Amino acid sequence: MDSIDLEVLKTASAWIAAGRRCELITVIKTWGSSPRPIGATLAMCDDGSVVGSVSGGCIEDDLIERVRRLGITRTIPEVVSYGISADEAHRFGLPCGGTIELAIEPLSSASAIDELLARLEAHELLARRLDLATGAVTLTAAQAGAVQLLADGVLTTVHGPRWRLFIIGAGQLSRFLAQIATAMDYHVTVCDPREEYRSGWNLPGVQLVHMMPDDLVLESRLDHRSAVVALTHDPKLDDLALMEALKSDAFYVGAIGSRLNNAKRRERLRQFDLSNEQLARLHGPIGLYIGSKTPSEIAISILAELTAVKNGVPAELQVRHAAALEPAGTEACAAALT
Repeated sequence: MDSIDLEVLKTASAWIAAGRRCELITVIKTWGSSPRPIGATLAMCDDGSVVGSVSGGCIEDDLIERVRRLGITRTIPEVVSYGISADEAHRFGLPCGGTIELAIEPLSSASAIDELLARLEAHELLARRLDLATGAVTLTAAQAGAVQLLADGVLTTVHGPRWRLFIIGAGQLSRFLAQIATAMDYHVTVCDPREEYRSGWNLPGVQLVHMMPDDLVLESRLDHRSAVVALTHDPKLDDLALMEALKSDAFYVGAIGSRLNNAKRRERLRQFDLSNEQLARLHGPIGLYIGSKTPSEIAISILAELTAVKNGVPAELQVRHAAALEPAGTEACAAALT
């Protein structure tokens, strides 16, 4: 689940617990360009406070103005449209003729927001079904690849757990990588059984475990919202974890090291009966080329590649680290450009 959507749900939960009237607003359809995608959410309190976004800001301004003037009076969900006419499109910052359709749902303890958050924390992929005629809500398990759907008066939204990042090794680079990934709302776990690397580790919001990395990978049951990055340079720790990760549904598996070391690693992993398809999933040398030299810059490079993979950026549009290290004009550089 994206961090902004999780923040919306958590804030709505707090408002409900405090006895405040509030609404959840969800983008259900757009025509033409749209600043926010289908499924984007915003929560609004009866004092006009908001969290999240459904447009570039103009629609939010109109929603806030209406609540401050009229209060929150809905008792059942309502579907509203903005930008039907060219005049409204201009007013609300939409492209001429563009339209955005929203579902506005009054929230209460019956809206299952707390249950949704608890099940997301348990890494479940869920479908939340909202009956637009009555406001009744049900939560069920969702299939991978499920998308938001409006049919027969029921709005079904899909909610995934937080993205997870497992870092093998507790060195300096791991610290920077964990800090940045946490800011990107990843649930970060760092694994290192070596006592000398664990002393002094104190990073709020990051779990440090002392088990063998391959045991952690197996125990964590990696899914398509999980990533594994191996940073120890120690084959005894990295290779077994990578072997298990490459067999899993993890969307990203990467390892630090030079091209030569990564070629040797692939040969070692081949001896564990990994298929060519599984080996092809290994990212190494890790990261996109941004000229990084310091640990903090390398961490950004790694997360840049991880983000590109998560967002489905085609490989041919990514500037590979390994293909960009040679000085311009060398044979390796020329080969990379052909």
